[in-house]
Amino acid sequence: MSNISAILEQSSFSQSDLEQLLKCDGDEKRLLFKKSGEVKDLFVGNKVYFRGLIEFSNVCEKDCYYCGIRNSNHAVRRYNLTDSEILDAARFADDNRFGSVVLQSGENSSPAFADRITSLVSQIKQLSNGKLGITLSVGEQSESVYRRWFEAGAHRYLLRIETSNQSLYHKIHPDDQHHDFNRRLECLQALKATGYQTGTGVIIGLPFQTISDLAHDLLFFQESGIDMVGMGPYIGHSDTPLYAFRDELLPIQERFDLSLKMIAVLRIMMNDINIAAATALQAIDPLGREKGIKVGANIIMPNITPGLYRNDYSLYENKPCIDEEPAQCKGCLDARIALADGEIGYGEWGDSKHFLKKK
Repeated sequence: MSNISAILEQSSFSQSDLEQLLKCDGDEKRLLFKKSGEVKDLFVGNKVYFRGLIEFSNVCEKDCYYCGIRNSNHAVRRYNLTDSEILDAARFADDNRFGSVVLQSGENSSPAFADRITSLVSQIKQLSNGKLGITLSVGEQSESVYRRWFEAGAHRYLLRIETSNQSLYHKIHPDDQHHDFNRRLECLQALKATGYQTGTGVIIGLPFQTISDLAHDLLFFQESGIDMVGMGPYIGHSDTPLYAFRDELLPIQERFDLSLKMIAVLRIMMNDINIAAATALQAIDPLGREKGIKVGANIIMPNITPGLYRNDYSLYENKPCIDEEPAQCKGCLDARIALADGEIGYGEWGDSKHFLKKK
């Protein structure tokens, strides 16, 4: 029996175990993916749930060194969808039985922004007669703002930690009061206390990142009792400071492979959480999201942002599907999910079983 086989039979993993799983290759990697697929089938089944993604603004207060819409990037064309454009996108999701939408934007902590999100959440609930689930991914806010949005009808929130290593966090963010690692952790706790299904995630293959960092990220998810995770490979953007380190990165295919292993190991560790197959996987491999589903992911986020704006929400380069309208994206994903032996959970919220079990 290989060492990986022995590790996979354990009921819990140490940091060293996780590092070995993330380094495995060849037949051992196939064993890992076989195990994660079995765990997925047993605990969450083959259903894949849609979250219609509305990237409604690329205006951002933050200046993260890896991100193409960072505040200091003056080359990007800024945009802000109107309320009617956002509501039209939500109506498309409702008409096409997506089950849920995600409102995502650059970070903005102004009172006017908080008021706008409150209003949009209420209007989306109204136009769908309460049928659409609502996930927010709009960054760090006060607990009182999180509560307002929760009371208006949002019930899931994604706030990526990017890395659980505080030292690495400071290497990929400016060292100022707007980029505080502990503040990020406090916001995650506030979201959980408010009652959200709380999600987070990391970037895989960052400059300066080690396998040990990624193993620690997996333990962080587990110890935090997180309900959902969205994570994907690092893809550089030429208008960012981290682009200067592009020659020091893992080769792009290795970052993709490592991302699949992170999904697989996390599915085994936290068998009933929701795990998204990140769009960035498809930026590397045309079948990237399908491969993510096969090894453990159960969430897909079809982009339903109007096509006119998609190229400007450029967190990284070579973003796929930027020239498609929402209807085209839906038709493509229907076929892709079938290729991955999945069944689309149309009209369902697809809430985290981990969260429901806690309740």
